[in-house]
Amino acid sequence: MKNRFFLFYILLFPSFLTTQITIKGSVFDSNLPLEKVAIYLNNTMLGTTTNSAGEFTLTVTEGEYELIVSFLGFKKINYNLNTSNYQRPLRFNLVEDENVLNEIIIKKTVYDETWKHNLASFKQEFIGLTNLAQECEILNPEVLHFEFDYQQNKFTAFTRKPLKIKNKGLGYLITYELEDFTKINNYVSYLGYSRYENLKGGKRKKKRWKANREIAYKGSVVHFLKSLINNTFKEEGYIVNQFKRVLNTKRPSDGTIEKARAIIRFNRINNINIKRDLENPKNAIDSAYVTVRKSRLPKYEDYLYKSQLKKEDIISIKNNQYYLIFENNLSIVYSKEKEELRFLRRTLFSKRTKPLAQTSSFISVKKNVIIDKRGILKEPLSAYYEGYWSYEKFANSLPLDYIPDYGKE
Repeated sequence: MKNRFFLFYILLFPSFLTTQITIKGSVFDSNLPLEKVAIYLNNTMLGTTTNSAGEFTLTVTEGEYELIVSFLGFKKINYNLNTSNYQRPLRFNLVEDENVLNEIIIKKTVYDETWKHNLASFKQEFIGLTNLAQECEILNPEVLHFEFDYQQNKFTAFTRKPLKIKNKGLGYLITYELEDFTKINNYVSYLGYSRYENLKGGKRKKKRWKANREIAYKGSVVHFLKSLINNTFKEEGYIVNQFKRVLNTKRPSDGTIEKARAIIRFNRINNINIKRDLENPKNAIDSAYVTVRKSRLPKYEDYLYKSQLKKEDIISIKNNQYYLIFENNLSIVYSKEKEELRFLRRTLFSKRTKPLAQTSSFISVKKNVIIDKRGILKEPLSAYYEGYWSYEKFANSLPLDYIPDYGKE
């Protein structure tokens, strides 16, 4: 069974229309203007800061956005901005953040070998292991604090200051305000708010960044969903199959496995030395070892039952709203790019040595998943991904206002 990863972002998505709207506003603390407050549209390259009078101006295209108002020591404001309803300057009153627990804990963080190990684990699960991840650097890792709950096998990370991330492969400097990072077993979820800025570079670097951005875009979730809406996904290299996931009847239940492990622990504690015949178990201890051995079998089995789906098998439109309508799950093959070698080497148990076409699984957790008309899931919790899409993490992410420009200089 493939490891399953759940990647979660809190995002609202910008429109790419040509009409420009100028948004004006001001930020205060108890009627006193605040200077250098960060104002930005989440996960885009659009942002600014307030001046000495607490005022800001931001020019955007028509559409709906998540406007972030952020200042250290104050509670963050998430404002749903719809340019069609904007008529007057915005006014924000910030409230001091009284929850200083995290800040106190971070000040007491010891940067020992355990912290370094946790940092490496965080980078692997957040930044990723891809080729682009090798060129992605957290500039201020010292602001990170980690905790591990052994009983729940739960790994968490948090910070009171934004992460500064330099992606030298894609040419971005990213300010990322981490709100939550949690890993339980093989499930990873994180949410945060990001602002992208272009790195400075000469013509050669810019050409390389442009090429890498196109590679990161092609085969991505956004690329697939946009091509699905436009009914060009087959021409753009996608093969979509449908599969059902069921419990593996050859694997014992979790309760049975836990009882077997308890028997084995009791056996070891009491130094009971009994020769085990795992092929022909004759007692409870033999059976317990057989059960634990079978626990290594995948918990689920996947059955492909429909191949090469058409658009009408996957998506429908109602009241200018797109819905994913397929039953069960999708297996999505992107035939125009092969897997990176790092994908094959990410585990010690990988058997393949040659890369194949990139294959991902789209797992719905609810019916009628809604897609924004620009090709984004409106509710990030409505689905998660396995396979290649779970391998491509933050280092391969692009701002939502990125527009592919194939073949142009």
